[in-house]
Amino acid sequence: MQRHLISAADLTRDDAVLILDTAEEMARVADRPIKKLPTLRGRTIVNLFFEDSTRTRISFEAAEKRLSADVINFSAKGSSVSKGESLKDTAQTLEAMGVDAVVIRHGASGAPYRLANSGWIDAAVVNAGDGTHQHPTQALLDAFTMRRRLLGPDAGLGQDLAGRRITIVGDVLHSRVARSNVDLLHTLGAEVTLVAPPTLLPVGIDTWPCEVSYDLDSTLTKSDAVMMLRVQRERMNAAFFPTEREYSRRYGLDGDRMARMPEHAIVMHPGPMVRGMEITAEVADSDRCTVVEQVANGVSIRMAVLYLLLGGNEPAVTRPPVSHHHPSDERSAHTPSAAEEK
Repeated sequence: MQRHLISAADLTRDDAVLILDTAEEMARVADRPIKKLPTLRGRTIVNLFFEDSTRTRISFEAAEKRLSADVINFSAKGSSVSKGESLKDTAQTLEAMGVDAVVIRHGASGAPYRLANSGWIDAAVVNAGDGTHQHPTQALLDAFTMRRRLLGPDAGLGQDLAGRRITIVGDVLHSRVARSNVDLLHTLGAEVTLVAPPTLLPVGIDTWPCEVSYDLDSTLTKSDAVMMLRVQRERMNAAFFPTEREYSRRYGLDGDRMARMPEHAIVMHPGPMVRGMEITAEVADSDRCTVVEQVANGVSIRMAVLYLLLGGNEPAVTRPPVSHHHPSDERSAHTPSAAEEK
């Protein structure tokens, strides 16, 4: 594992599988009466949110507290925060407080990378979503959810998603979730198809490691998982499709469409769902829909990421874990590289 987690594209297959396997250990802790581990006791983590987010912030906070870290929440609402200089000032303030890790969400694509590579702060940086760029822990929790549902919690250990077919539907243009998922799922060996109106696909989509289709019905019959994206009205300053009804008719998932999917196939959504727009209540409330699991799995994944970035050499869970991965993975996760030693 590297020092920071900025982009899903930075992870190798072995990195990703190690995170997924570690999250499986963390998920087992969540089933205990007492859900806390002493792993990050004495470490300080700041949640630096320059953009609104309830779900992601609470998920990281739950993960940090379950690992016994000290948590500071910094909300940029009402503080004079803009890019560049003030991000630097904020970072230097945190550095002076002796922070060990910064979880950052920012409206500007590239802000977490800047923070990690600026020299302003000597802390691990985790990207909790930047602009329309990346959201790596979301992609990891999605992959974790797929692996658990399609392979099983135990059978999935040490495995990737080779040969699985994943369809991602909707507002790809504004979606950091779609970008991160395409990167990570490709690394894990899955075949990804994006389905969207042409106006909601970004320029350069032909360079992404995935297929593109404009016809939802033809892709559903051969999908192991279908991920519906929220139509991000707050990022839209132009007419990207004629009417909401037209969008729902062509790109919404309802009961009829769900019935065409293979029996084992699951429906995913990063949340929050706009019911009646990209997904109907019937689908959202069905047992094939993994939205609630994704939230629970998000805590396990974020615990795994923070543990691997900050945990040092002690085992995550105080009992001998089942070893399904190669010893070299273990070493790369916990031993600082030569560059870090210097």
